[in-house]
Amino acid sequence: VVEKNADPEQMLLSFLRRRGLTGTKYGCGGGGCGSCTVMVSRYDRNHERVHYAVNACLQPIVALHGAAVVTVEGVGSTDTKLHPVQERIAKAHGSQCGFCTPGMVMSMYALLRNKPQPTMEDIREALGNLCRCTGYRPIIDGFKTFCEKSSGCCQNGREEGRCCMERKGSKMNHSEENDICHKLFPMDDFLPLDPSQDLIFPPELMMMEKKFSAAPLYFQGERVRLVAPSELLHLLELKADHPSAALIVGNTTIPKMLLKGEFHPLVIYAGRISELGAVTWGKNLMVGAACSLSTLKEEMEKAVVEMEAEKARGYQALLQILQCLAGKQIRNMATIGGNLLSANPKYDLSSVLAALDCTLHVISKDGMRSVPLDEKFFPAFGKAALRPDEVLLSIDIPYTNSWEFVAAYRQAQRREFAFSFVNAGMKVAIREGTDIVESLKVYYGGVGSTLVKAEQTCEDFLSEACRLLNVDINVSPSIHGGRAEYRKTLAVSFFFKFYMQVVLEMTERGVSGVALPPEYLSALKPFKNEVPQGQQSFQLVSEAQPCGDPVGRPSMHQSAFQQATGEAKYYDDLPPVQGELFIHMVTSLRAHARINIDPSEVLNQPGVVAFVSAGDVPGANRRLWFNHPEELFAQEEQALCVGQIIGAVVAETREQARRAAEKVQVTYQDLQPVFFTIEDAIKHESFFEPKRKVERGDVDEALRTAEHILEDQLYMGGQEHFYMETQGVIAVPKGEHGEMDLFVASQHAAFTQEVVAMALGVDSNKITCHVKRLGGAFGGKVMKIASLSAITAVAARTGRAVRCCLDRGDDMLITSGRHPFLGKYKVGYNSDGTIVAADITYYSNGGCTLDESPFQIMEKAILHMDNGYKIPNLRGRGVVCKTYLPSYTAFRGFGGPQGLTVMESVLHEVAVRCGLPPEKQVREINMYREQQCYTHYKQPFCPTDMLRCWDECLEKASYQDRLREVQLFNSSNRWRKRGITAVPMKFGVGFSKGFYNQGAALVNIFKDGSVLVSHGGTEMGQGINTKAIQIASRVLQVPMSSIFIKETCTGNVPNAAPSAASFGTDAVGMAVKDACEKLMRRLQPLTEKNPQHTWKQQITEAYFQKISLSATGFFGPPTNVDWEKGEGQAYYYFTFGACCSEVEIDCLTGDHKNIRTDIVIDVGKSINPALDVGQVEGGFVQGVGLYTIEELQFSADGVLKTRGPTQYKIPALCDVPAELNVHLLANAENPGAIYLSKGIGEPPVFFGCTIFFAIKAAIAAARQERGLSAIFPLNSPATAEKIRMACQDQFTKM
Repeated sequence: VVEKNADPEQMLLSFLRRRGLTGTKYGCGGGGCGSCTVMVSRYDRNHERVHYAVNACLQPIVALHGAAVVTVEGVGSTDTKLHPVQERIAKAHGSQCGFCTPGMVMSMYALLRNKPQPTMEDIREALGNLCRCTGYRPIIDGFKTFCEKSSGCCQNGREEGRCCMERKGSKMNHSEENDICHKLFPMDDFLPLDPSQDLIFPPELMMMEKKFSAAPLYFQGERVRLVAPSELLHLLELKADHPSAALIVGNTTIPKMLLKGEFHPLVIYAGRISELGAVTWGKNLMVGAACSLSTLKEEMEKAVVEMEAEKARGYQALLQILQCLAGKQIRNMATIGGNLLSANPKYDLSSVLAALDCTLHVISKDGMRSVPLDEKFFPAFGKAALRPDEVLLSIDIPYTNSWEFVAAYRQAQRREFAFSFVNAGMKVAIREGTDIVESLKVYYGGVGSTLVKAEQTCEDFLSEACRLLNVDINVSPSIHGGRAEYRKTLAVSFFFKFYMQVVLEMTERGVSGVALPPEYLSALKPFKNEVPQGQQSFQLVSEAQPCGDPVGRPSMHQSAFQQATGEAKYYDDLPPVQGELFIHMVTSLRAHARINIDPSEVLNQPGVVAFVSAGDVPGANRRLWFNHPEELFAQEEQALCVGQIIGAVVAETREQARRAAEKVQVTYQDLQPVFFTIEDAIKHESFFEPKRKVERGDVDEALRTAEHILEDQLYMGGQEHFYMETQGVIAVPKGEHGEMDLFVASQHAAFTQEVVAMALGVDSNKITCHVKRLGGAFGGKVMKIASLSAITAVAARTGRAVRCCLDRGDDMLITSGRHPFLGKYKVGYNSDGTIVAADITYYSNGGCTLDESPFQIMEKAILHMDNGYKIPNLRGRGVVCKTYLPSYTAFRGFGGPQGLTVMESVLHEVAVRCGLPPEKQVREINMYREQQCYTHYKQPFCPTDMLRCWDECLEKASYQDRLREVQLFNSSNRWRKRGITAVPMKFGVGFSKGFYNQGAALVNIFKDGSVLVSHGGTEMGQGINTKAIQIASRVLQVPMSSIFIKETCTGNVPNAAPSAASFGTDAVGMAVKDACEKLMRRLQPLTEKNPQHTWKQQITEAYFQKISLSATGFFGPPTNVDWEKGEGQAYYYFTFGACCSEVEIDCLTGDHKNIRTDIVIDVGKSINPALDVGQVEGGFVQGVGLYTIEELQFSADGVLKTRGPTQYKIPALCDVPAELNVHLLANAENPGAIYLSKGIGEPPVFFGCTIFFAIKAAIAAARQERGLSAIFPLNSPATAEKIRMACQDQFTKM
């Protein structure tokens, strides 16, 4: 590819996508998700060919001169031949929504190009990618088939030399039932990996590299000029002449600056200068400043293996940090020099390199000088002690001496791929043969605006060190990022860990006078990140079932191959429409303020076509939801929240629209009151109507007569959807009758159609919404996308198509997420753990408008508050608080997880106060047990399968044995504690608004016998299309390959309900079945007359006999709740399950490891066990995020601060339990539902609470050992900060 006018600001991602290579996805734009992973190959003069994965969103195209780039399209395709990587991730069911799949494929492909037989550790390290759907296990299952057979068992390498299925405590080794299967996909028919068939490095580039030209490269863009010198002298001359020019190599920071509106008119690219990339071993290790972090890590690994242990102590500490530092793609790009010169204290290398007494070699035109790397090198945040004309040439990293001890520490929100809250590097030199400290160096990052050196501590190591450290480390309460007390505690805790490590090593040398208690030692071992392993089991179909009937069999997602090759199209992958424009939303910067908008400057910006706001909407500037209006654009009277859309810029390109939006002049007049929390809303009595209430029994009387009363509360924070594909739409006006087509990422196309029609002032029959697939949704693409679509449609009144694709930050700001909840409860209970009465009030933060808050969310919380427990006197009240934050909206499970979790908190606290085991006594004694039970809103159900799930879960998890092991572990370990928790689940499937529980389908049979199915559901990774095809295949008795589902279209199936509430397959499946059965009844006379005819012959004959080959299907079960009476048939049925989880916490840092989770879940007779297991695992891991690491943070002014993967952390591979076992309950049926199955999309999210309560149990063990109460507050999510500060000890009190 020859690009004659390469723009220095253009990243590889946009370059590829504009050329139709849309398999490389936009996920975040900041290198944090891996969706845009590609492989770059170079012919390196020193190392021959090199292949490495990079984030295309951070890679400037001008830095790729002479490089080869391989995208997912170049790896393989369904038209030619799949690559084994693509085939295996698809067949292993590792692709659900599919948006992250191309990036996963490319990460693995790059690994295989370098190492055709990787180890499991290689795979774990290579996957620096995020996935929001699968829970990662099936991705690993597909990729581990490339490992050497000798690397261990089929699951996760070696464990004590035995297969994972033979481990102690595993009760799933051999199935007692012959019809139980543990294999979701066959591994015997995979394409073999043949490295000889891989793409060769382009010979032209090889020749060009061998003829390497010393001539510099110059690139001039619209705003930026870039120079790429190839000689060091030229670089120094450029810096002398242009001292303010930005210097880049890895470029992992500049794009983020561009996103913030910063740019540099001149950029110097130093990646072509060989001296900057050199690594030299001599008296010390000398590393060039442009050495990538991956190369540095490889050098450290070699040093640790090959050098004497004493000499390599510093390298071991540095390696420990590098293993957790960013993802593989970032490490391949980022450099050691860039990390240091960013002068950001949360970047981990500065502290450990400073402790190692590293020396920096700095060069300019005037010569070279050496600078010690210490706190003085960083005079201020983002500033290094270099002159503007100087360049960092290299870093000297010295060896350690035999009596020098080194350690490095970090604690972050997530163990990998996250900036640290606090990091530390420490080195002590001991006088040989004694315990006398000769020198001590302690450096911290994250406790101030720059690197901090502990000065006083260095004077006294063993006696008063922690007290002096407390004086040294003065963390300001206003420190950027907050958590001041936690940071200070971490600083002291890290030092205590170092103290113990040194004492241990000196004791082993026989020179320490301090005896380290053995129960302290476990604190010295960092948690090991493991690849998740586990078993999945399901019941095989009956042997009597015809082999051609796919229902009940594990079938691959129907689009998996297309998703793995990048051929699957999402809305923003569609080719540009001629004359297409781009729109960028302008949002309010203030909460609750009058606004005045002046767009005059914007209209003069390059490429700007229009500015649209409330006055430009020809129809209604609102959307209606149960007769409650919400504005599309904020009116000039007032904006309610930061992030509310107040206007939009329409321009010729994305970049022009984005830049112009920053020029909109808005004046604000703040209004009062302004508040953002549930507590403040309660004080202001700021609530939405309607409120909800359900009650059974006489709660007040039962509370009066109960033996004990418990009053407490639990707060659950919100959660960002973080679907990998951001929201957007393409609006294409048709040019007549006001018609418009919308290609939209919506879970509820009919609602989008309705809102767009209202905004344009036309009938709904003029608007057609098309949805091919969604790159994840989780409830977040129901409401807000309708408003975005209406705004985009208004902009398209110019007569030209308009494309809207939200940036990740804007998506998170505008669309919001799961509701925060506060559950306040008063409970009456007896000493045996029996709960006789509970009065619970749920408060949710609804944000500034109603959205779905009181209906699907609060109603679901109230209706699920009993979970699986028969509490005879139970009252639940639900209140939605109105605040000045963006409106919270639907999220997987609606309010179900919040309602269930508050009840589990009640059970947990009662057990603690009674001193009883929560699982085998308190939970069991309160469970529903009669054959016919009634919920608190009088819906009948049978709990038998719930009890079966509970018993099987505890048995398969070896709960009693492991509980004893946990207790033994806790008694033997002072600074590490474990907890184990199990919970049952009763989860209602369907919408509490009964009219939404309906589905429709259209089935057409063509003369060639092929079948086209259309339905009202939306494919978003859950496999609704795959299941619909399985159902049609069974009824029509034709192979799945003859059936196709093109898209969801409002022109084919009108008035469809949203795909949500775990009801999609029930509604759509029944409708497809209904339509297919109608067709079969029409064909029956022909079949009886000519039974020997093939399917195609029957269809041809039907056509000639004028038999209609098109049929509609419909399904709508009777469900509804009478809220005046507080009773009704709220749900179609209940999905039951049970989950048991074990965790281990580090009491000194708050870090935790999810050790093992066992899930047994009742899905009836599964239509597709592979898809159902995938939904269980994906939902559970999303729940792990909800209850542990996903934390939304707002400023005091109501500004969302967590606006991307850099600040907001969803679970990565390291967060999945090391062992995750999922079992579909055997011999379970669900009469009345499609083929006796059950919906499963939402329920598993709640199981994440087992991690939360296991963490709380572990904290309680730590507190009790210190003489503290086991009764203490812990709100969700249980972040590292909350865990550490709840484990109160001498360090938290300093």
